[in-house]
Amino acid sequence: MYPSSHRRLLTLCATAPLLAVLLSVPLVRAAETPAGEHPSIKRPYNLAPPVDLAYSIKARQRGISLNGTASVQWRSADAKYSVTTESRVSLLGKILENRSEGVVDEFGLAPLLFYEKRFRKEPSHTSFKRDVKTITFSESDDSYPIKGGEQDRTSIQWQLVAQARATPEKFKPGSEWVYFVAGRRDAEAWRFKVMKNEAVQIGPDEVQAVHLVKAPPPDAQGQQVDLWLAPTMDWMPVRVRFNDDDGDFVDQTLEKAVRK
Repeated sequence: MYPSSHRRLLTLCATAPLLAVLLSVPLVRAAETPAGEHPSIKRPYNLAPPVDLAYSIKARQRGISLNGTASVQWRSADAKYSVTTESRVSLLGKILENRSEGVVDEFGLAPLLFYEKRFRKEPSHTSFKRDVKTITFSESDDSYPIKGGEQDRTSIQWQLVAQARATPEKFKPGSEWVYFVAGRRDAEAWRFKVMKNEAVQIGPDEVQAVHLVKAPPPDAQGQQVDLWLAPTMDWMPVRVRFNDDDGDFVDQTLEKAVRK
């Protein structure tokens, strides 16, 4: 039997949605753009070089502080890509695994499969069926048309990285970047806004990073995502923070990057 403190954490990780989105864009659904909008915008891109990233995690859930680690493997070659992420917390081990894989087309990353395995849950699959131009889900009967440029909740960060690398001058404060993003059971338009350049501490060093925010609409409750991309580090995501409206958060900061 686990001691009572361990049992409380087990229950927490099985039920708290924010912990299930470490290294993933949030699970809370909140329409960011007018209903039915499905943006298909072709922009220049320059894929990041293959890299392994290691992050430290600090979180607060229902008054409990948690620490952990996360890893990301980004690969691209021969007009194909893959992103694999894992998140672990103390006492429990691995609580989340995500994988996005697909091809590269005129829009940039073009996912074929989005896989997610949460703690104590069966894995889910989101399929981008490009032969029939349809997005389908293992966890729902919803489907959406493929128009071009669609992303999943793991690929979206790397699509932003690729487009920032291609046109860094356009990632200036006030600019907005809209994408159609699929999750485990549905898809919707997401809007990122560039805020300003800020310093991020990475071990003993400090780097300047472009701060982007995906906020819930003003009249709705939801989760905000803050993303910091570092131009001097190939525009890698050096920090990601998920904030709930009740004060809970998950904050992950880059510890190490290894080129492959």
